[in-house]
Amino acid sequence: MLDKMILAQVKPTLQAVAKRLLSWGITPNQVTVTGFLLGMLALPALAFEYYSFSIILIMLNRLADGLDGVMARSSKPSDRGAFLDIVLDFLFYSAIPLGFALADPAQNALAAAVLIYAFIGTGCSFLAFAIIAAKRGLNSTHYPEKGFYYLGGLTEATETIAVFILMCLFPAYFAVFAYGFAALCFLTTALRIKAGWEVFDS
Repeated sequence: MLDKMILAQVKPTLQAVAKRLLSWGITPNQVTVTGFLLGMLALPALAFEYYSFSIILIMLNRLADGLDGVMARSSKPSDRGAFLDIVLDFLFYSAIPLGFALADPAQNALAAAVLIYAFIGTGCSFLAFAIIAAKRGLNSTHYPEKGFYYLGGLTEATETIAVFILMCLFPAYFAVFAYGFAALCFLTTALRIKAGWEVFDS
């Protein structure tokens, strides 16, 4: 819901950094993989309750996620890069609640499972819509720069990262945040199913 606004605010800075990285011979895919590996380090960090360090890793992951796309559009976008980006994003997102479950299984495991299940709903509805949209030659008017049809919703990347940071700041309330955000994810999934049903009328 907030992604478009946030992207507009940070775009000039990302473009400047992306230009410098490209001048050093760094590729968008290298940034994608590096960001993913940094983000995945948050899994053991959360498991051992290093919450402040986890915030840094999560933010570095998101910085890389913003940079790789800008770099690709400034050089040569590829289907390989778009594929890699979205797959690694979903793996990263699911790793964060798993980290909290490992930190305190008795308190957090069920809430983490519910949140990961909710992520399955947002992820599969997002990707299924993109597949059919590509088949029909549809393009997103809200995110025309994306490598595939980017269907928005209540729980986009900005909202997800904001909740992750709140979880790290207040880990004792992880279950509250997880259940609350899962409810929003379920609503997003329902809205995307409705959108797909209406757009794909045959």
